[in-house]
Amino acid sequence: MKRIVHIVTALFCTGAVLQAQRPPSPVSPEVHTDNTVTFRYYSRNAGQVSLSGEFLSGRQPMTKDTSGVWSITVGPVKPDIYPYSFWVDSVLLADPNNTLIFANERFKRSIVDIPGTTPLVHSWQNVPHGKISYRIYNSATLGTPRPLLVYTPHCFDTTGKTKSPVLYLIHGGSDTEETWTKVGRANFIADNLIAQGKAKPMIIVMPYGNVRPAPTPDFTKDMINDIVPYVEANYPVVKDSKHRAVAGFSVGGGQTLNIGLTNPDKFAWICSYAPFTGTEEFQKNFGDYQPDADKLNKQLKLFSISVGTEDFLYESVKKNIAFFGEKKIQVKSFIVPGGHTWMNCKLFLATSLEQLFKE
Repeated sequence: MKRIVHIVTALFCTGAVLQAQRPPSPVSPEVHTDNTVTFRYYSRNAGQVSLSGEFLSGRQPMTKDTSGVWSITVGPVKPDIYPYSFWVDSVLLADPNNTLIFANERFKRSIVDIPGTTPLVHSWQNVPHGKISYRIYNSATLGTPRPLLVYTPHCFDTTGKTKSPVLYLIHGGSDTEETWTKVGRANFIADNLIAQGKAKPMIIVMPYGNVRPAPTPDFTKDMINDIVPYVEANYPVVKDSKHRAVAGFSVGGGQTLNIGLTNPDKFAWICSYAPFTGTEEFQKNFGDYQPDADKLNKQLKLFSISVGTEDFLYESVKKNIAFFGEKKIQVKSFIVPGGHTWMNCKLFLATSLEQLFKE
């Protein structure tokens, strides 16, 4: 009996020690009803912890309590989805207490969703929802299997009797094929606009655009020779230029210009968002560009370039818009406040979806 008592006592003491050693599990981020947000990070050993986010003008220092939890409350913040990170001494980290991670191969960031009182275009709403499928295709161009995501709307006809138009949507330079859904919420934007009758039901294909990892002409070949044929072999789509669109952000925006304007017989809708055009491919395609403007303008249903006035590419993009205008190509510019951000990306995409595939 005494032995049992000793064992129980030992187990109790061990449990108490483990409980005492267990670090706290802070809630982070915590979005409050007044749109202020509290961020928390646990570290007893860090000398400094600060918060960095696209809702801030610069890094903000966090304060440590006696339990080792660093915290800061900011805002109120305008409702939207924002990336943020912690600087722990000199190391940039995602929030370990947040499961919403920014899909990116370079930056370590988390996401905070501030919904507000009125549902935004990218918010989950009580409407019929489409489906996201993860697919793998074999790229003969690149000699390897590669991933892509496919959004099909709620009204997608799986029998194939009704054929759909397709938007090929390309991410930014160090992003991935998941960034347009995990950060850009492209599927929710499409769901909401289709339900409201503002957008045509369409398939959205989100390929992995990074190739070397630097962008090269091979992705244009991959799109034309592998991605489009794969989609058209596996989904009931309309196989002509009037029912194909290409759009993309940043490096993907530059890829959009290369893909679309060199293949106007395949894409009648070209939407470029804050395009980065400082590439050899762009220089090769447009360094001595002498298009048949009349023919091109007849082929294209829409050619648009979008950018924010605080975007670091703003001046470059303005020059691109002027360049295509000087070539007598009908280009529609969409210039809004803001920077090179996914907040603007969602706006650019929502605007495009209301324009695509409408005569």
